[in-house]
Amino acid sequence: MSGMRLGMDLSMRPELKQFLAPRMIQSMEILQLPVMALQEKIQAELQENPFLEIQEARAKSSETASTEEFNPDAPLKHDDSGDLEFHRLEELNRDWEDHFNEDHRPSRHSLAELSDKKLDAMQNVASAPISLQDHLTEQLAYMDLTPEEWELCAYLISHLDDNGYLLGHDRDRNRLIPITLQELAANFPQGPVIVEDIEAALIVVQSLDPAGVGARDTKECLLLQVTDDTAHKDLVRTLIRDHLEDIAHNRLPIIQRKTHADIPTIQEAIEELRRFDPKPGTRFVPQNNQYVVPDIIVERTDSDDFDIRLTDDWTPPVRISKRYVDLAKDKSYDPKTRDFLKQKFTSAHWLIDAIEQRRNTLIKVTRSIILHQRAFLDLGPDYIQPLKMEEIAKQVGVHVTTVSRAVDDKWVQTPRGVFPLKRFFGGGTKNEQTGENVAWETIKQKLLEIISSEDKAHPFSDEDIVERFKQAGLTIARRTVTKYREALKIPSSRQRKDWSQAR
Repeated sequence: MSGMRLGMDLSMRPELKQFLAPRMIQSMEILQLPVMALQEKIQAELQENPFLEIQEARAKSSETASTEEFNPDAPLKHDDSGDLEFHRLEELNRDWEDHFNEDHRPSRHSLAELSDKKLDAMQNVASAPISLQDHLTEQLAYMDLTPEEWELCAYLISHLDDNGYLLGHDRDRNRLIPITLQELAANFPQGPVIVEDIEAALIVVQSLDPAGVGARDTKECLLLQVTDDTAHKDLVRTLIRDHLEDIAHNRLPIIQRKTHADIPTIQEAIEELRRFDPKPGTRFVPQNNQYVVPDIIVERTDSDDFDIRLTDDWTPPVRISKRYVDLAKDKSYDPKTRDFLKQKFTSAHWLIDAIEQRRNTLIKVTRSIILHQRAFLDLGPDYIQPLKMEEIAKQVGVHVTTVSRAVDDKWVQTPRGVFPLKRFFGGGTKNEQTGENVAWETIKQKLLEIISSEDKAHPFSDEDIVERFKQAGLTIARRTVTKYREALKIPSSRQRKDWSQAR
């Protein structure tokens, strides 16, 4: 025991803990909300907070802030209230920057849930479309089936996923997985059946419309769609069974060598195969026709400037209810009621303040963006300029994270179309011949032009494209060319090669 030392050490260690005030959180959430989600937020607050009421008309100062004539050549003008709000935001972001990470931001999922309610109401759908399962089950009524056969077919139909494939459900992982006919036979709800009965029911299901349903993999799905009317049907079957990967990589000489068919016939068979649907069930999946509602409108004026305003028609203007303020002043209420009224009054004031702060931020950030991207609006998307959020933050006088939240999920309607505000940001490179900065969006357009002008019998490799850029004064890395080619869904040079023209 002599070697053991028991004791207690006391020490003081300075530790700084950051606390994010509810008002700060609300301000950042309101700033980040797109217009439809903001409308949902305001409607919810109007129902929950008695101190809030709809204002018949906006105050003149607010209207002036959004419709003030904008001169793109003049320095930005900041109203006093806007400067105050920006000063708050700048201090907020500087002091609490570490808190404003992805974990503390309102999630896209939560924002989507808010906006989806409004978007669902805008669906241009006369009635709910029929499901794949209902469509297939209706067809069973016209077939000569015994009750037992009908039950087995309906059982298999219930195991089809949205694509029309026959799959089982893994309850442990909550996902669809491949399933065998033996498993289906053993798990039939009315009791186990023999596999032959399941096989017979599957043949019936696979004969239903649309062709290809009930398949267990892509090959089976495509094979089910081959009919006597299919051009080059035997070759198409061979392509499905043995050469799908060769088709994907445009390896037509390999197909030619193994099938002994000539290149034109192979190409005709491939074109026939491309008419097949590898996911026949998706046509029954409801398609949400979601409409983009811009947060900002940029319009050209008679003096060839641009007027910038918010789409305030979607968000009802709110104010503090004087009637409830007078009620709150009544000292006859018990302390608990007075505390409740005080809390609601404070919440209402914060919301109004945050909404106005959002208005000022969006207007000023958009103005600054237009200053930088005037050529985009005058001449078109090909003339977009490289632009970083840091530049806008510096010009407006706020932290870069404020700009990021201001443009996140926001859309702007311009004379050139409707674009996400983030569309105006991006890096670029310098043209060594002219010295001009060229945006990556322009590089993408140039890439499309180069590929469209190539000889399809001998398409440009990525290295060839790099050389074409160099001839135009643009130094672009091969990996950058590959990255943008893939982003534009342009196949590789081997996949683009037209073997019928090759010599």
